[in-house]
Amino acid sequence: MKVITTNTKENKYWEESAADSRELSCMQAVCLYPELKMNTIHGFGGAFTESAAYCYSQLPETEKEAFIKACFSDEGLRYTLGRTHINSCDFSLSNYAADEDPEDTELKKFSLDREEKYILPLIKAAQSQCGGNLKFLLSPWSPPAFMKTNNEMNHGGYLKEEYYERWAQYIVRFIKEYEARGVQVSWVTVQNEPDAVQTWDSCKYSAAQEGVFAGKYLGPALEAAGLSHVRIFVWDHNKECAYERTCGSMAQEGADKYVAGVGIHWYTGDHFENLDMIRRRFPQLEIFFTEGCVEYSRFDRSNEVHKGEMYAHDMIGNFKNGVSAFLDWNLLLDSKGGPNHVGNFCDAPLMCTEDFSKVEKHLSYYYIGHFSRYVKPGASAVCVSSYCSEAECAGFVNPDGEKVLILLNRQDKTVHVNAGANGQGASIDLAPHSIVTLCW
Repeated sequence: MKVITTNTKENKYWEESAADSRELSCMQAVCLYPELKMNTIHGFGGAFTESAAYCYSQLPETEKEAFIKACFSDEGLRYTLGRTHINSCDFSLSNYAADEDPEDTELKKFSLDREEKYILPLIKAAQSQCGGNLKFLLSPWSPPAFMKTNNEMNHGGYLKEEYYERWAQYIVRFIKEYEARGVQVSWVTVQNEPDAVQTWDSCKYSAAQEGVFAGKYLGPALEAAGLSHVRIFVWDHNKECAYERTCGSMAQEGADKYVAGVGIHWYTGDHFENLDMIRRRFPQLEIFFTEGCVEYSRFDRSNEVHKGEMYAHDMIGNFKNGVSAFLDWNLLLDSKGGPNHVGNFCDAPLMCTEDFSKVEKHLSYYYIGHFSRYVKPGASAVCVSSYCSEAECAGFVNPDGEKVLILLNRQDKTVHVNAGANGQGASIDLAPHSIVTLCW
């Protein structure tokens, strides 16, 4: 059994060792059940925001290469997924849209010049490292201002009903332009955070409006354009009301044909039960974790252990309750946690030094790696039973049959476990504030 450990007090970061297999004790046991398969895992990744791409552009060539390897190579996080924004988001250098002319009904002025400057070069570099095996989810933060009830991209507002058809065609055009540039688009969400009025790019939808837009406009538009392989996700917001929102959207005509999943964020807490309720009520839908970050407005930016444990705790709970993909927020930020056109700064697992001469790895980077490096695309999440809440755990079986068990100890004391499957396993001491991945 291979044991991978991260423990800052012992200066261990993905340190590998071996543990002898033996008969599994019934005491202090954490048991994995490989035959009880649940959700299939698509993979792991992060967001190719304009801010992340701008930061990448400022690095010297050697650091660009090191950053790409840190995210996408076998020696790094082994990411195979990406998310990016349709039009601008808060982590853009300013508001912008691909076509801002109300009279351009045929989208003749549609342009990806803004994406060509920063985002697409970063995507190309990542694709090169991945051998082209990089799948994307696209999310809009706001339609162009003229399509909205408040006539601006920021501060919420709704999509005007008379623009539903044109906005659907706009999204289709965006996807086709990306695919023409060799970007593999596999998923699209109706709207990022559709229940939030933000000082930055935002747009409100009710659950019913999301379902109507997906079922009557976006789904048929994708189908007509030969883009049926692009699956539509609703919600793309916090977990506390994900179940109710999903019910409201799926009740609309056509939604059951075109809606393939639900996106969730973590900003209002665990609410893992909401994910399980979606899984029970709508077993045909997938659930993706589409965004999460440590916001500087809410959390201590210097507590690296707490930030790493936030990630691991949420990932464990999500995967045990139906999540099939993990997409972190910004792949890279500057030393302030930006740039951000409204000052909404946050943390990221990888951040530049103030002079952009280096990229620094935060502890959250290593905690994410305990999942992304060892749980392979196509793996199944499987049932796990733990003797105590202090030993937080999630289990997987990779496509090649390899078993993976991730163990998190957020306590100030050592937690002992006898971990394994089918009566065989290893005796492991989980040091205070450490994370361990077992592979066998």
